[in-house]
Amino acid sequence: MSGRIKHPVFARIYAGYAGPSLERAGIGVHRDRLLADLTGEVIEIGAGNGLNFPHYPAPVTRVAAVEPEPDLRALAEHAARSAPVPVEVVEGRAEALPFPDGSFDAAVVCLVLCSVTDQGIALQEISRVLRPDGTLHFFEHVRSDSAALSRVQRALDATVWPLLAGGCHTARDSAAAITAAGFTITELDRFEFPETRIPMPTQTHILGTAHRVT
Repeated sequence: MSGRIKHPVFARIYAGYAGPSLERAGIGVHRDRLLADLTGEVIEIGAGNGLNFPHYPAPVTRVAAVEPEPDLRALAEHAARSAPVPVEVVEGRAEALPFPDGSFDAAVVCLVLCSVTDQGIALQEISRVLRPDGTLHFFEHVRSDSAALSRVQRALDATVWPLLAGGCHTARDSAAAITAAGFTITELDRFEFPETRIPMPTQTHILGTAHRVT
């Protein structure tokens, strides 16, 4: 399986508009929450253009940032130069991580489980590269609790949304997928972000931590 996925139009839109708009909406607070307790060697899956890098805390000794999209990966390599911790950006896909078993103390997924080809395989790969006591730190948009909005999400996922948004799906239940992959969720916060008058298909988020079951 190739470690490269080309989405050049999405990459330009995300880097030029979507990413900055999320930053203006205050996503940095949630990035801080996601990464606050990390220590040791960390793998970040789907690092995008490196927007998480400035938020890594000092106890992290190494970040292996995996990104399959070449345009975003180039931007991540640039961002890694000014990161507060050592960051190595590598080509790879969530479903076939280019690292041996038990390589990392923790794994980070941030707005990426929505777009992987197979959540189950991706999460099994994450479990494989974690050490026996490793943790998974996740921040993802998920299926809405609203029946009406979840119907809209499913309709979007079946038509145009994945094509326009780099393979993103709006109606996935990522918490259930994490549990099904053998992780035990120990912390889970569910909230709407950003808060808007008109509900958005990617507004419902979860943020939390899960432990690898040995």
